[in-house]
Amino acid sequence: MADNLQTLQEQVLQARDGGHKLNIVGGGTKAFMGRAADLDAGTLNVGEHTGIVDYHPVELVLTVRAGTPLKEIEATLAEEGQALHFEPPHFGEDSTIGGTLACNLSGPARPWAGSVRDQVLGVRLINGKGEHLRFGGQVMKNVAGYDVSRLQAGAMGTLGVLTEISMKVMPKPAATLTLAQEMSADDVIHYMNSRAAEPKPITAACWLDGKVYLRLSGARSAVEATAQKWSGDVMENGDQFWRQIQDMGHEFFTGDDPLWRFSVGSTAANPKLDGPWLIDWAGSQRWYRGNAELKQMEALAKEAGGQVSLFRGGDRGGEVMQHQPDALKGIQRRLKNSFDPDGIFNPGRLYSWL
Repeated sequence: MADNLQTLQEQVLQARDGGHKLNIVGGGTKAFMGRAADLDAGTLNVGEHTGIVDYHPVELVLTVRAGTPLKEIEATLAEEGQALHFEPPHFGEDSTIGGTLACNLSGPARPWAGSVRDQVLGVRLINGKGEHLRFGGQVMKNVAGYDVSRLQAGAMGTLGVLTEISMKVMPKPAATLTLAQEMSADDVIHYMNSRAAEPKPITAACWLDGKVYLRLSGARSAVEATAQKWSGDVMENGDQFWRQIQDMGHEFFTGDDPLWRFSVGSTAANPKLDGPWLIDWAGSQRWYRGNAELKQMEALAKEAGGQVSLFRGGDRGGEVMQHQPDALKGIQRRLKNSFDPDGIFNPGRLYSWL
């Protein structure tokens, strides 16, 4: 546990005075995301700014420094029978809560538990002027500045250096089991959406290698009653399977082929692309492995009512995020100028023009 705030502020001020850029690094486990880092920029290490600042199990609220490893947070919550319900992926032992929010990463429970953005109550950050600012609060009823806190989700550090995050936590479910059965990709979209619409304790739904997997979590009586009613075999290693999906440790995610992430309408037909697919979040998140052009993938995503990004691999020197209309570009540029007027933080990491 270490408060490294003063050092971080001094480094930001020195960079501003010297006209230098800074690449923000926590645990370094998400360096593969976004565009390639600017090799001429210096490094601002947030990974040494760690520790739990405040935790109220009864009120389900936690405040931590941004460099705190996820494993440390989850171990503390587990002692009180609680957890981060958005199921953040671990890309290694050093994955941090700050990087998770900056990259807007959530696991299999996202459609039911909400995203990391939904759980954030407030943040503190250092802007491009070296000022330490507070947005939002540390209780669920305090929403002042709440939207600014949410802006950090997916900004990939381009709006400032996250130093503290206050967020909601939830109790762990009393019982969990997973049902699995064979099903074609053509049938699974309708099936998963139908199941998700029922008032049952479903907390994950995905399709992979010709099988659909549904996770039930909650009160034991509700879980068991639903399992008896729905079809499918109970998996003995269900928890291990979902952990592999959460952490992208399943063999589907391995290999050299580029990994594309589609965020689309849950009921949309799957894009017609040859190659391996993983359909998650009951259809609203779809992963594809294969070589393709971003322009081609954007057209397919648009047909499915969503967006696409080159999540991992491929050419990281070009654009990897969906093309944005001029109106949205203007908003993003104004936000960048408000938080980081000299363009110090993570230059070009999100978009080449930002």
